[in-house]
Amino acid sequence: MIYRILLVCLFFTGTVSAQRNDVVEDETSSNYNLNKPEREEWLRNTGAGLFIHFNVDAQLGVVISHSLVGASDDYTDRYFSELPKTFDPSSFNPKEIAELAKLAGMKYIVFTTKHHAGFCFWDTKTTDFKITNTPYKKDLLKEFVKATREAGLDVGFYFSPEDFNFLYKHKIPISRNITNLDEATKKEYAAYNRKQTEELMQNYGKVDVLFIDGDPKEAVKETSWKMQPDILITRGAILTPEQTLPGAKITQPWLSPITIGTAWQYQPTNERYKSGSQLIELLIEARAKGGSLLLNVGPKANGTLPNEQEDRLREMGAWYFINHESMDHVRSWVVSKEQNIYFTQKAPGTLFAIVMDAKNWKEGERKTFLLKSARATANTKISVLGQNSKIIEYKPDLDVSSRFKQTANGLELSVVKAQRIYDDHRWPNPVVIKLENVEPVFTEAAMVQSGDYKVAAGVATLNGKVLNHAKIKPERARFYYRPYLGQVETLYAEAWKMSPWVNIKADGTFSGTVKLSKGAYEYKAIVEQQSVIIEGENKVLNLP
Repeated sequence: MIYRILLVCLFFTGTVSAQRNDVVEDETSSNYNLNKPEREEWLRNTGAGLFIHFNVDAQLGVVISHSLVGASDDYTDRYFSELPKTFDPSSFNPKEIAELAKLAGMKYIVFTTKHHAGFCFWDTKTTDFKITNTPYKKDLLKEFVKATREAGLDVGFYFSPEDFNFLYKHKIPISRNITNLDEATKKEYAAYNRKQTEELMQNYGKVDVLFIDGDPKEAVKETSWKMQPDILITRGAILTPEQTLPGAKITQPWLSPITIGTAWQYQPTNERYKSGSQLIELLIEARAKGGSLLLNVGPKANGTLPNEQEDRLREMGAWYFINHESMDHVRSWVVSKEQNIYFTQKAPGTLFAIVMDAKNWKEGERKTFLLKSARATANTKISVLGQNSKIIEYKPDLDVSSRFKQTANGLELSVVKAQRIYDDHRWPNPVVIKLENVEPVFTEAAMVQSGDYKVAAGVATLNGKVLNHAKIKPERARFYYRPYLGQVETLYAEAWKMSPWVNIKADGTFSGTVKLSKGAYEYKAIVEQQSVIIEGENKVLNLP
């Protein structure tokens, strides 16, 4: 438990003085966890899940629920009274969505049963603000559960205890930070959420995963674990860093919910979608750091997925079809990456080296890679997932074999990209090299803590520490830094800059200085251990 708390501190400390748009603090608001170990182990084995954000305001193409905070009485009144009259997701096809999710490597789907606005996608007895009071009329949640189960996927529910419709009916100003409720209203609020949770846990069979977003969540957790003891509660019990990935690998179970674009719900205009390659790389990085990716889609108001979202899931499906072995039932390697190569491992001795920067790797071209964290044994062999490395189309005389050589500098891999995936021979996505019967060069990596900072006269002094320095003594340290664009925008940030190398003190601490102009920056501590770069967590500083 102490280690888990340390990881939370490492991940979240230091961001308070910088940009705070959409910074998620809810996930650490409760440490009550009755998840069974086998359920958390299931998540560790699970590479990805699909998140579906859907709400009555999908008709407007606006941010899901949040437009009600600070809204005028006219807007609020019409939101609750008029939008349900025209909401008809008659083209929602959960069977097609579930089959697409499965193709893309997802093992479960989490659906928004109720977002903050309070609109319920099931035939609840607690409120009239629900799907069965719309032109759609049917219990959409029941259809989702049935289709997901039939596809062989696990069922997940998103549930928000924050309920703007409840506040509206009680004439309480709608806000994300309700702290002044009287005791009677608090009890009613908790009972309202408990009753809704009972309906969800009782009427839809086994619920595998629950994602609780907001407070008060304790009644929801207690009720869920009481009625379904095998349920896995993610947000509300374990780490769920939102719209970002941790900078360092984490040994505890965790998942990152991340959007295909920038919006959770369908946004028809002013949206920027990540490329299929970016999404694949996010999945790989999450797995290399010991976590799971919960990738979000948002259906249009009629229930269909936008073409852009479907297309990207199909690109992920093609990559997963080839490389599934490197994503499912894997664990972190002794280090998560070396330069542009990420690692996962399956059982002792089987390592997957995932070459991320493959956009300019031409079909038929041989490339050589040097790994410093792995070494060969007498029984080592290597291959490229998806291809037999014997034949390449139209070039019968070309040597496309995979080979390796152990050198004094590291394990040298030599492979050819020899499988045609796209018509134009330009498949831009990561290539996975499977190494069998290899062993790590060192059995324990440095635990790097990105520390605090001080600013004076435009110069930032950054601090770091090797937490296990008594056992691990890395050669040197430095810091990576770059402008911080906000939690959502960090995935679009520019390349990291590097501070000069510095020595590490006897107590494991080290410091570096960088000259910066005004603004917010993210940074992380870096150490070099036996020629392998090991990263600490990302933190944020603000230069006024």
